[in-house]
Parts: sequence; structure tokens; C-alpha cells
Amino acid sequence: MNTVFGPALDYLRVTLAARYAKARSEDTELGASAVEWVIISAIVVVIVLAVGIWLTNALEDKAKQVCTNINGAGGTGAGTSCT
Repeated sequence: MNTVFGPALDYLRVTLAARYAKARSEDTELGASAVEWVIISAIVVVIVLAVGIWLTNALEDKAKQVCTNINGAGGTGAGTSCT
């Protein structure tokens, strides 16, 4: 056995064994709670994306309407035309 790393490896083995035993003995409801949080987070992300897309489309439509009104008003000066 390597005497330099022996104590460190023994400590690592004991620590990992203790964590493994603790993970196996804990309540399984904790995993269900994590899954619920993932589902809730996914729903929130979908809602935020939908609102973002809707808002982007609404703003683009308004910008086009403003551009049409500016061009329809006969603006002929420099920088008054929009596309």
C-alpha cells in the first residue's frame, strides 16, 4: 500500500461510503419534490417565452404602424423616412 496517499484514500473511501449510506436511507419524497420544482420551472419558462414572443410581435406591429404613419405624412426631410 502507498503510505503517502493511504490515509487520504482511506478517508475518501469512508466519506463516500457514509454519503452513499445516507443517500440510500433518506426519504424518497425529496426526489419527488425536486421533480415538482423542475416541472414548475419548465411551466414558468414556457409562460415567460410566450409573453416575450407576444410582446415582441406587438411592439414590431406598433413600430411598423408608426413607420407607415411617418411615411404617409409626407416626411421628405433628411432622416424622416423609416423602413
